[in-house]
Amino acid sequence: MSQVVIEKLTKTVGDKTLFKNVQFTISSGEKVGLIGINGTGKSTLLSILAGQEDADTLSMDHPNKYRIAFLPQEPVVNPELTVMETVFESDAPIIKLNLAYEHALQELTVNSSDPQYQERFSRLQNEMDATDGWDLNAQARTILMKLGIDMFDRKMGELSGGQKKRVALAKVLIEPADLLLLDEPTNHLDVESIRWLQDFLLNVQGAVMFITHDRYFLDQVATHIYELADKTLYSHTGNYADYLESKAMRLEMAASSEQKDRNRYRNELKWIRRGAKARSTKQKARIGRFEDLEEKVKQSGDSLDFEMDLQTTRLGKKVLEIQNITKRFGEKVILHPFSAILQAKDRIAIIGPNGVGKTTLLHMLEGSLTPDSGEIDTGSTVRIAHFHQHTPIMDENKRIIEYIRETSNDIETGAGERLSATQMLERFLFPSSAHGTPIGKLSGGERKRLYLLKLLMEQPNVLLLDEPTNDLDLETLSVLEAFIDTFAGVVVTISHDRFFLDRISRKLWVLDGSGDVQVWLGLYSDFLEEAPQKEQKAAPIVEEQPVEQPKQKKKMTYAEKKQWETIEADIEAMETKISETEEEMAGTGSDYDRLRVLDEQLAELNKKYEELIEHWSYLQELAD
Repeated sequence: MSQVVIEKLTKTVGDKTLFKNVQFTISSGEKVGLIGINGTGKSTLLSILAGQEDADTLSMDHPNKYRIAFLPQEPVVNPELTVMETVFESDAPIIKLNLAYEHALQELTVNSSDPQYQERFSRLQNEMDATDGWDLNAQARTILMKLGIDMFDRKMGELSGGQKKRVALAKVLIEPADLLLLDEPTNHLDVESIRWLQDFLLNVQGAVMFITHDRYFLDQVATHIYELADKTLYSHTGNYADYLESKAMRLEMAASSEQKDRNRYRNELKWIRRGAKARSTKQKARIGRFEDLEEKVKQSGDSLDFEMDLQTTRLGKKVLEIQNITKRFGEKVILHPFSAILQAKDRIAIIGPNGVGKTTLLHMLEGSLTPDSGEIDTGSTVRIAHFHQHTPIMDENKRIIEYIRETSNDIETGAGERLSATQMLERFLFPSSAHGTPIGKLSGGERKRLYLLKLLMEQPNVLLLDEPTNDLDLETLSVLEAFIDTFAGVVVTISHDRFFLDRISRKLWVLDGSGDVQVWLGLYSDFLEEAPQKEQKAAPIVEEQPVEQPKQKKKMTYAEKKQWETIEADIEAMETKISETEEEMAGTGSDYDRLRVLDEQLAELNKKYEELIEHWSYLQELAD
């Protein structure tokens, strides 16, 4: 059994010490989940172990030829390489052989009659036969397809950010490695891919250390939990549920200032126990022991509820009424006629594979994107806050407290108490000592947490959440869930996080890519188990309806005919401009002035793109 022994690991960034004299050992077969509040140094720790970043002090002992494969949170890829070339970009001999074979295959396709290319291809083909290289080639293609990537010859520069992350994950998974280091591997994966990855990692012979916000994934995969807190690494044996019990007991002996954290963990643990299925006798006994612990705290007068009951803007009887809306982009049908009524206290999850139009539907609810037909009637008292998947650009020099006070100096709770911006920051895990910190010094996860708080300070009564669990630490997710528990308004969320969806939602809008929407009442986990059987017995709840045609057909003018001849080329050109702008933003780095300019340009391009699509739809009706 191979293992890596870490001792005296210390890292300081500026005047902030992330961790000091950390030590741990990881052995083959162990699956270690690394958790902690954003900004404690989780990604930095993985980067140090991978040799991508230096530590202040470190003793790292492992056998000779010990192999480490690393998936960073934001992989850097060569835009000129194809998907397969990227996957086979490695020093491992068997992988280098596969890369050479892929190159030879491409060259032979272009120069099929050239003896030089024929000879090279034949030689590499024989080497693949002799070394069983075909197994790795087939494995790479299988892994890519399981992760939702099937364009093997596409250039990396043509892929979206999520697709690039999935290709980078596939690259790491096929590398021969004694230790896999994975930073947020479930980001950008749909539920089927997450399930596959879960099973894959459980069968990995080597060790795995991973960071994830997906608590279900963490609970199913981890054999150990390492928690970064207070510049120290706490080790817990077992999965996430075991960790929660151990954590709560540790906090029981901590100072009273940690009371809120302890309550939050207990509420989460209590929910896990109630929602879990087929638990063993040992686990039931553990529930009993933990209930005894809860009773002790109750007797001491402490509350077990972590409350985030904030006053929302008054919501009238009418919230959102969706009336036969449709949407398509070119030949791609996003939504057939769909109707629904949203009321106060609704908690709706929009689910489905990547690319079926979930975010498009959310934008239509917000009003930033218009349906092709039908309408969404929004109540006069509705105040919408849209939590976008990607954190907006922030002023790097602005201090945390200033950023929040731009929205409001205080906020009222449901009980009538007023909480200051400072108090709200503390509830969102920003200690008072950090309130003067410039935003530029925050980690990506900390910025996302700050962005979430800013939206909530606006006191919305309709929350639209697009993948809110991505990059948020587990503590912040608990705070968000506690807020949703007491939120009097409407919540509509897109997420692949099974734990989060089971925690907050009892109604699903299921998109499958056909344009239809199926409405499912119940838990997301129940849907995953029961939907295949139910589909065989019942037709979809939402039926396609004919779109009312205009009574009198209008003819194209001469100018409209000329526009019809060129509009598809105009749309393609605009798509290219949007893609080029997004790529430039991704490569701009820390030049925030340039990023701000590009962000404004992208918003204007998207607006023009939407106008082109709408005009295309109008012209198509005239042409038919």
